[in-house]
This record gives sequence, structure tokens and C-alpha cells, in this order.
Amino acid sequence: MNFLAVLDYDHLDNGMFLTAFARSLAQKKESGIIIHSDSEYTDRLIQTGMMREDARLRAIKDLNHRLIALFADQGVSTIGVNGHQKSLIQLKGDQIRINQDQVRRFPSQPMLLISGLAEELSGNSPKALSLPDMALSFQKSFDLENIILFSTDESSSFIKGDFPQDIIPAEKDQSFLEKHVPESFRTFNYKVQLNTPDTF
Repeated sequence: MNFLAVLDYDHLDNGMFLTAFARSLAQKKESGIIIHSDSEYTDRLIQTGMMREDARLRAIKDLNHRLIALFADQGVSTIGVNGHQKSLIQLKGDQIRINQDQVRRFPSQPMLLISGLAEELSGNSPKALSLPDMALSFQKSFDLENIILFSTDESSSFIKGDFPQDIIPAEKDQSFLEKHVPESFRTFNYKVQLNTPDTF
């Protein structure tokens, strides 16, 4: 696996972004890991009467299927898996374990889309992981150079020369964070590569 891309809460509900991301993915010659959690879809499920935790689990699983279909429309071959399947990601207390052998068993060519649902060793149902914790665990497990995030500023794609840029979110000022960095990563104290779908 050659890169690690993060699809965060805000971007997962943005059809224009996802289509642009899928087009960029179709140009990639190397395989990579794409990770995601839930989106505003969770809140829409809650409004139908579902409990929050159940809604979040359902949203993450549904999004995994939807993203595979969206990528396929752009000619991107993707294997989608939820992290708790095949014990791919295990959670013991607050310790995340990635089953590297299992990940490496997947074919090397297509993209690998992994949801942030972990097998919780002390419980019966999967547990949704924090996306920053999951990203860091995958980066360390596979010695990947960058965690790739995408600017939340929709006009970023039209600004030439600003992206990609390497940043440590926790060291940036508040106005930059609010403009560009996904909310869940704003206190992240590790280097990430901030990108746009067009410069990815």
C-alpha cells in the first residue's frame, strides 16, 4: 500500500467532493488505503428513531457500500471492508491493533476502503473508532509517509500552488484550522499532508 487517504465526516456528505476524489483516484497507478467513519447520514438515521450508536454503526456500513459504488462509477476498483470483519482492526481498552497480515492478504492492485468499525475484544458489537486514532495506527503499522487529509474549503481546488502542503494541525492558527482542516483533526499533533481532490 502506497498511500493513506482520510475521508472525514464533512467530506462524506459532499457529493461534488467525492466525485472529484474518485476521478483523482482513477488516475492513480499505485494502490492505497482509504479510511472513513460516519457522516451527517448518522443524524438523519437518528431522526427516524434509531439510537445514536446503532445509527452510527449503520451509517458507517452503508457508507462503505455507497463509496464502493461511487468509485466503481469512475472506474476505480475498490475492495470495501468494515474494520471489525476478519478481525482487521481490534480494540482492547483504548489500544488499536491492526492485523497487518490480513491487510496484506488483499489483492495489491485495487484500492482498499476500510471503515472505522473495530472489533471490540471486551464487547459483542463493533465500536466506531476516532478517525485520527485510526489514521495514526495505519500509518505506523504500514510505515506510510503521509496521512492525507483534504481541505474543507471548497474553493481550495481553484487555488494553484497552495496544495499539497505538510502541516501539523495542532500548530496552525484557528482561522487556518477552521478554513481548511476537518474538525476531528484540528488538535492532531502529528504531520499530515493537506490536499485537494485535484492535487491528490
